[in-house]
Parts: sequence; structure tokens; C-alpha cells
Amino acid sequence: MNQPKNNKRMLLAGVAGNLLEWFDFAVYGFFAVTIGKIFFPAEDPVAQVIAAFGVFAVGFLMRPIGGILLGHIGDKYGRHTAMLISVIAMAVPTFLIGLLPGYATLGLAAPILLLLLRMIQGLSVGGEFTTSIVYMVERANPKHHGTVGALAAMGAVGGMLLGSGFGAVLAASLTEAQLTDWGWRVPFLVGLLLGLAGLYLRRERSTPSFPHEARNRSPLKEALKHHRGVMARVAGIAMINAVVFYLAFVYLVSWLETVDGIPAETALEINTVSLMALLPVMLFGGWLSDRVGGKRVMALAAALLACLAWPLLWLMHHHSLAMVYVGQLGFSLFAGLYLGAQPAFMVKVIPPAVRCTGTGLAYNVTLGVAGGLSPMVATWLVNRTHDDFSPAYMIIVATVLALIAVLSVRESSNTGQQDHLRRARELLQAVDRGGTPSNARIINEIAREFGLEVSSKAPMQETIERIRQAVERAS
Repeated sequence: MNQPKNNKRMLLAGVAGNLLEWFDFAVYGFFAVTIGKIFFPAEDPVAQVIAAFGVFAVGFLMRPIGGILLGHIGDKYGRHTAMLISVIAMAVPTFLIGLLPGYATLGLAAPILLLLLRMIQGLSVGGEFTTSIVYMVERANPKHHGTVGALAAMGAVGGMLLGSGFGAVLAASLTEAQLTDWGWRVPFLVGLLLGLAGLYLRRERSTPSFPHEARNRSPLKEALKHHRGVMARVAGIAMINAVVFYLAFVYLVSWLETVDGIPAETALEINTVSLMALLPVMLFGGWLSDRVGGKRVMALAAALLACLAWPLLWLMHHHSLAMVYVGQLGFSLFAGLYLGAQPAFMVKVIPPAVRCTGTGLAYNVTLGVAGGLSPMVATWLVNRTHDDFSPAYMIIVATVLALIAVLSVRESSNTGQQDHLRRARELLQAVDRGGTPSNARIINEIAREFGLEVSSKAPMQETIERIRQAVERAS
């Protein structure tokens, strides 16, 4: 009776959590110049901006650690628990940044405290995105895995748009003096209210929490020992998120200003339109993956991106503003298809017992390193080579690597998943009827299909109980 309502609650909790977290994370980038003036010495304005963006980059570098920590909690103690911690770990530091006195009051303590708060935010973002995707996809109808995964990813893009829009409204409504004095603090303080809304949505799980198989097991150890290959593939799959997204929808704003000479407000307008266009395309990509398979959608999108990256950037280098829009919207189309199909695909290829940890580590290593460095490398290449199309070559390399990773993955079908669930249920039914299993090899094989680490010396009854818990989670 309550299942449809519970499903809506689950979707809203997952999407809203991503939206709220990325709002909090994005407002820092929007006000980086103002933050540089407040928290760093005033001798060199350029150094202020560099220092402010350096603190921003630290948030990215903390993402892999956040993926490990919250992934460990999600695999061992429950997805729901990890998602609650994630919201708190973003909302509280965001609120504290809004209250933090500047360099003129605290001296060196001000940038140090700012750095620590940004590190906590980075931990939160690193765990939130992948854990919420796992949470939503695992609980969705298998026929709608792609669509649900796309909705989760759309929450992150929507949060970036919301943060940028909030900042733009403040910048347009206040004088520069008001913005520097107190206006920049408003979105950070609002972050606490958004965090409370996220906690409210996640306060009561609609289904039982992830039942841990054993308190003393280590999901990270299991993932690194038994699933390094598939984690490497997931890291490769994330190259488009890291390089293409942050070049096409973050770096290209400054590229349009410096290379094309487009006014800053026009460049931001183009980028905002392209991000808005990205959302429905991502939803379509997820929907399409439910019908033809995520692997096909992602492979096609990656191949098209690799072939068309240079022509699309050439269009954006055109003197006609209409052609610039066409080029940017082209990136929205092909990247959106890939990004919409990717979440569910990424979840399915890592075994359930280590899914949060494995996905969180693999995805966030790529995002933390390649995503954090891509804009800086692109800037260096343009200046060093004097080739305005250098970012296109980076996009081509990233998409080729992603395409290779996608093609190397054996996507588990719903039929395959149902087969090992059927085998496990038959085993448990036999045990419940009083049967005594005698073939330890078959029992261990069923356990490994769920991603469980088993020893040939482990008691069969212990392994059967772990299988029972895994079946409850997958049901």
C-alpha cells in the first residue's frame, strides 16, 4: 500500500540531497574572489584569488577520502546512515563558513579554519554523490534503474545551477561594498536551512537499512583485494565526468572571455543555458539506457564526443554568438547522454557488498585528480602551445579512455542478477525446510556472486547467514 509513496520519498531524498550538497559546494566557487579578499592578506590581489581557488581545489582533493570513509559506512552500517552523515558534514561547515571572521579579525587562523571547513565539505561531497546513487538504484525497479540513476545525477547539476543563480541574484541586488561586507555570507548561512531540509527528507528510511554481514569486515580491503580491475574500469568511466564536464561547463566560461573576447556576463549566460539544457538530456540518456542498455548509450555518446570535440570547440570560437551557443549545446547533448546513462551502469558493475566503497573510491579518485586539475592544465596548454583548441585534445583523450573502459566492462543484466538471487533463495528455502547443505564449494560460489569475501575454511552456516542478509538487501 505504501510502496509508491515510499518510492517517491526515496527519490526525493536522494535527488534533494545531491541538490543541497552541490548548492553548498558551488556557492564557494561563485564567491571565490570576495572570499579571497576577506580571508587572505591584501598585499597582492592576484595571490588572494589564487589562494581562494587553492582552498577550493583542496575540497576536490578530499573527495577520494570522503568516498572511502562514507563508502565504508554505507557498506558496513547502511546506505541511509552514510547519507545522513553526508548531509550533516556539508551543512554544518557551510554554515560555519558564513559565520567565520576574516583575516582582519583572526589573522592567520582565518584561512586555516576556512581550509579545514572546506576539507570537511570535500569529504561530504565525495561520499554523497556515489552513495546516493547506490541507494537510489538499488531500491528502484530494475526496469527503471537508468532513469533513477539519471535523476540522482541531475540533482548535482541542479545544485550547481541553484548555487550559481543564488549568487547571481545577490550580485545583482547588492552593491559591491554590501556584497563584500555581508552579502557573500547569506548563501552559506542558508546552507544550514537546506541541510535541515535534507535531514528531514532522510529522517526515516522507507526500507530497512543495509544489513551488515559482519561488523569486523573491511569493505575497503575486500574491494582492493578482489575488485581492483572493475574499480579501475569505473575510474576510467568517470573520465568524462572529470575532464569533459569541468572543461565544457566550468573552464570554457573563462575560455570564452579570454580567447573569444566575450563579456563575462554573456559567457556565464551561455554556460547557464547549456547546464539547463544538460538536465533533460541526462534524463533522456537514463531513460534510453533502460531500453537499449547503458553500455550502448555511453559507448555511442563517448564515440561522438571524441569525434566532435574539435568541431564543437571550433563553433564556439566563431564570431557569431549563435554558433557559440550551438557548439556549447552540442557538448550538452553528447555529454548529457553519457552522464545520464552512467550512474546505473556504474552501480551495477561493482558487487553489492563493496559497492559504496568501490564506487566512491574509484569515481572520486578520477574526479579529485583529473577534475580538479583539468581547468588548470587546459589554461597552461593554451598559453604554452598558443593553440586555442588545446582543450579539445584533452576532451578527445578523456573520451577515448572512457570509451575503452566502457567497452571493457561486462554489464550484468537483470537476468543474470535474478539468476543468482534465485539460486540463493532456493538454497535458503532448502535450509529453512531443515535441509543440510553438503557442498561448500557451491555455497561459497553463491556468496561470491553477491561480492562476499569467503574462506574455504569458514563454517557453512556462517556463510549461509551472510547470503541470507545479502538477499534481504537485494530484495
